[in-house]
Amino acid sequence: MHIFLTGATGFVGSYVLKELVRQGHTARCLTRHADATLAVEGAEVEKVKGDVTNPKSFAGTLRDCEAVIHLVGIIDEKPSQGVTFEKIHFEGTRNVVEAAKSDGIDRFMQMSANGARPDGVSPYQTTKWKAEQVVKNAGFGHWTIFRPALIFGDPGPDNPEFATRLADTLIQPFPILPVFGDGTYEMQPVSVEEVATAFVQALTLEAANKQSYCVAGPARLSFNDTLDVITRGLGHEPKPKLHQPVWLARPLVHTVGKLGLLPISPDQFEMLLEGNTCDSSAFYRDFDVTPRAFTPENLAHLKARA
Repeated sequence: MHIFLTGATGFVGSYVLKELVRQGHTARCLTRHADATLAVEGAEVEKVKGDVTNPKSFAGTLRDCEAVIHLVGIIDEKPSQGVTFEKIHFEGTRNVVEAAKSDGIDRFMQMSANGARPDGVSPYQTTKWKAEQVVKNAGFGHWTIFRPALIFGDPGPDNPEFATRLADTLIQPFPILPVFGDGTYEMQPVSVEEVATAFVQALTLEAANKQSYCVAGPARLSFNDTLDVITRGLGHEPKPKLHQPVWLARPLVHTVGKLGLLPISPDQFEMLLEGNTCDSSAFYRDFDVTPRAFTPENLAHLKARA
């Protein structure tokens, strides 16, 4: 199939692009910059310039494509630059959906997030939910929504994911690791290889039609244990932790964090404390993917940062 792919230069997008080509598809990648570097170059891949927040910038570029994989998302807002969850997640998705319908595309694969819901603790979650509703109500003959938990894997030099961010902003700078609360809230990391493979399989998998999937790894770890795994991935022994009372940390994060003076935003703080786990049994039932454990061995790429 000929696939219209957004977010192709990002962490997950680079893996999805490679998997598309590996499975025999071709891709038309929407990039904000004409000179953007893609993970795959060649006859199977083409670039078109455009921005999901400006529908006129990519009008008509979906013609002749048979499906859309929409991955564009952000984890940090920059309101002064017009980069907000509402604008990217909701309005951006709406623009791509409308363009797909206009150009006669009937298959749409959507990247959402675990925890997406109308009453989420963060606009990140609520805007992901709103984007899901746009896809579900668009009238596509075939659609699939993925809600990944934390995604890990080698992001390359320019696309940090959660493990590299924690390594760079918390684990390496501090001899004693500050942790909000008791650190027992749980994570369920999933490998980027599994996510990418599932996105491509969903294009033609009938069992995935009109389904939303929680995408999380095979094991749950406390945040304390997650930090230890990342530390070992860096090649070091786990560091001692200093647990900060939530009642004391929350006002600080919601004031100073809003100014960008902390390595965590208020939205990330609230989502961290509620944990990031779900029942991924349907995902592993329907997709032919190989579970990849969140272990120091599978985080060996972090050693280049140590």
